[in-house]
Amino acid sequence: MPTAERHRYRIAGGQPLIGSVEVSGAKNSVTKLLVATLLTDEPCTLSRVPRIAEVDVVLGMLAELGAQVEWLGDHEVRIATPRISDPSLSEAYSGVNRIPILMMGPLLHRVGEAVVPLPGGCRIGKRPVDFHLAGLRAMGAEIVEHLRSVQVKTLGLRGAHVALPFPSVGATENLLLAAVRAKGTTVISNAAVEPEVIDLILFLQQMGALVDVEVDRTIVVQGVDRLHGADHTAIPDRIEVASFAAAAVATNGRVDVRGARQEHAATFLNHLRRLGGEFKVTDDGITFYRNRPLTATHVQTDVHPGYMTDWQQPLVVLLTQAQGVSVVHETIYEDRFGYTRQLNEMGANIALSTSCLGGKGCRFAARDFEHSAVVSGPTPLTGGDLEIPDLRAGFAYVMAALVANGTSTISGTRFLERGYEDPVGKLRSIGALIEILPPAVPTQSAAAAR
Repeated sequence: MPTAERHRYRIAGGQPLIGSVEVSGAKNSVTKLLVATLLTDEPCTLSRVPRIAEVDVVLGMLAELGAQVEWLGDHEVRIATPRISDPSLSEAYSGVNRIPILMMGPLLHRVGEAVVPLPGGCRIGKRPVDFHLAGLRAMGAEIVEHLRSVQVKTLGLRGAHVALPFPSVGATENLLLAAVRAKGTTVISNAAVEPEVIDLILFLQQMGALVDVEVDRTIVVQGVDRLHGADHTAIPDRIEVASFAAAAVATNGRVDVRGARQEHAATFLNHLRRLGGEFKVTDDGITFYRNRPLTATHVQTDVHPGYMTDWQQPLVVLLTQAQGVSVVHETIYEDRFGYTRQLNEMGANIALSTSCLGGKGCRFAARDFEHSAVVSGPTPLTGGDLEIPDLRAGFAYVMAALVANGTSTISGTRFLERGYEDPVGKLRSIGALIEILPPAVPTQSAAAAR
């Protein structure tokens, strides 16, 4: 599991990014597709699987449960789980990511019981699992919560009507994985309909599931007795597409993102154009570049089809180079602007507010969370020493270093590499001046503090 620092980056700024990169498969889809393979004892083959640390961790979880994993190519993997060898996932995975909690439904269908560690992931807010557990209880699961794990068992899951208080992606995926083999019909109201959720539904449908997505955020699942193996190609990563798009515009370059899909990034593309970026859809993907001097804009993150919360961080860096005052209102996670402190140390002018500064209020109103950012620009950035706090802030720091005057050193790269495949190789291929350095040697005082 990727906990230790492997290396740092050194980036010389001021170089426009020009060239072509291939977008990888979507981390937020592939990891859930891997879990779905547990629903059958037959082999499944997944293509466009990114070679990232997060995928390695999930494959390790599957192997511990009894899965046989075989790489058929650089980005193609075959998973077969003819039997579950142990329905208890090691507590070593506690706090690593949010995937173990999604394994409850498949394990309940296969062996009637499961013990999974409580989830973790990036430090961006509480992200509780109450919605997940309430939905499974409604479907007949008996759940005992422990300090670091959840124990579940059932004599058989049954369909239920579950109304989610918030269209949570994780809770929707969890209920889907539980409902497809439950007895009867499950109705999920106020469900998430992100492209990654739809990708999971398409894979489940290929496996034999009956899932209808209705127009009002309602998903209806008619349970089936068994599912079979299937082959599926994951969707491209729309977060990676937006990351390279923002970097191209920020550095005043021109980057072809091969494999990018317009329909998955339509909201991002609109906001990019409003602030001065431009794009051209091609047969191979989308080309991104700057069309005019950048100008301030107001953005509010929201559930799909709104502006994705994982598009927020590269956008903020881009707005530091835009003329005027921009406002970014975060409505998905309450603690997602902590990374801006280091950007301010580089010369950005970003002020945080507990007020809802978007077009509407949100569930964080009057709760003292700094969930709105006011970005004044343009401000020149100066290279510095940066420590990545979480996955999505990681690419924002890389972008800031690419824009900055001088050289920056970035540590905490393990967070970035959880979700971006070969970021150094891809950046170099489009002209970034980036080197890999060995990890920093702890000072005597830091070592003593441990």
